[in-house]
Amino acid sequence: MEAAKKSTRRKAGDAIRPERVNAILDALQKTYPKAVCALDHKSAWQLMVATILSAQCTDVRVNLVTPALFKTFPTPRAMAAASLPELEELIRTTGFFRNKAKSIQGAGRVVTEEFGGKVPQTIDELLRIPGVARKTANVVLGSWFKIADGVVVDTHVLRIAHRLELTKETTPEKVERDLMQILPQSEWIDFTHRIIAHGRAICVARKPRCADCPLEPLCNAEDKTFASH
Repeated sequence: MEAAKKSTRRKAGDAIRPERVNAILDALQKTYPKAVCALDHKSAWQLMVATILSAQCTDVRVNLVTPALFKTFPTPRAMAAASLPELEELIRTTGFFRNKAKSIQGAGRVVTEEFGGKVPQTIDELLRIPGVARKTANVVLGSWFKIADGVVVDTHVLRIAHRLELTKETTPEKVERDLMQILPQSEWIDFTHRIIAHGRAICVARKPRCADCPLEPLCNAEDKTFASH
């Protein structure tokens, strides 16, 4: 048994060789050609707020909350002037609503006072906004401005990057660094959308649907499963 296990292990570097990475990208493109950000939004500001609210919450739940939120407080200036109790009530079902209310109120203030009411287009400026870390900044830059400055690493990307042996790191920052090194920059934005779609549809956290997976021939994950026939 141990010998069999050893025989299935890849040599160091095999998992991230360009030919394999390109095969993964091709399979994802063919399977999810129209994958886009799942958070409903009509502006960079709305996308930023929605992404802040999506922490520890499903995109479906966020999409149920944001219409009333943006109708009540449609601009960064209006969000900044909102009272915390009002914001908390509107976003309560997203979880951690008190901290999130402070973040989006603070984001409205900084965007209004420091950036003239417009969401900035650089990673350094975005990271100055309350509630915005690299994930949110990359979402806004990639999905709205089409600027590939980094790779969004959410729970789906983290899980599947490990299963595909594209990284051995455990923190989002280090996983992002690894992915940026092995993926062509032109693929950074679409890769995230497609991996997230794949993580929701097939490569789920528990009992991944490996028998239906277009990446199965390329995958050597230890927790692979196959549907019974």
